[in-house]
Amino acid sequence: MIHVHVRDREGRHLLDAEAYACASTAIRQAVGDRLVIQITSEALGVYRPEEQMAVVRQARPEAVSLALRELAPQEADEPAFAEFMQWIGKEGVAPQIILYAPEEAVRLAELQRRGIVPFENIPVLYVLGRYTVSQTSRPADLLPFIAPDMPVYSDWMTCAFGRYETACVTAAALLGGHVRVGFENNLDLPDGTRAPSNAALVDRVAQTLGVCGAPLADAAALRKEWSLG
Repeated sequence: MIHVHVRDREGRHLLDAEAYACASTAIRQAVGDRLVIQITSEALGVYRPEEQMAVVRQARPEAVSLALRELAPQEADEPAFAEFMQWIGKEGVAPQIILYAPEEAVRLAELQRRGIVPFENIPVLYVLGRYTVSQTSRPADLLPFIAPDMPVYSDWMTCAFGRYETACVTAAALLGGHVRVGFENNLDLPDGTRAPSNAALVDRVAQTLGVCGAPLADAAALRKEWSLG
């Protein structure tokens, strides 16, 4: 899967359906169906929840990541979020809920119980170390998310910040999770040197997981797991 952000001509964060369409077309021309295309709906302090949801509705992506703390920060936001999640289900868009803290995982389970999130098996992304002082994640940051008293999500993924990204996502994979790696969160290889490309980070993680005996998925497997297409 490729996780896609787009930017405006000044390099600033952008949520725009037309820009996503152009990016998605370019990706499809390059790789065909070998990648699931997931757009972001993240606000980054620029967009309001109604604007974020409107762009997703306009773009109708194959998959989208959704930050719970942005789209439904308060109880008053829940009705609009519930309507949006119903739309996502009807349109066949694959959602992945971004969780920055264990407390958000607990809240998501409550929203599922109340029918606000109408997906029995909602994919989630555990973000490690986003709001730490140094923003350098470590494998132990994952433990509060998967503690025995926490909600269990059968399809969970991890991303991490800083030079220990490979260690963090390898630990996650060995514990049954999936991984997201790349320049959005980290620029350095495990030895601290600057990675020459985003692909180099992906390759390093793939090699590490291969040595550990962890199988690598492909787009067809992900589409089947997420019931896409």
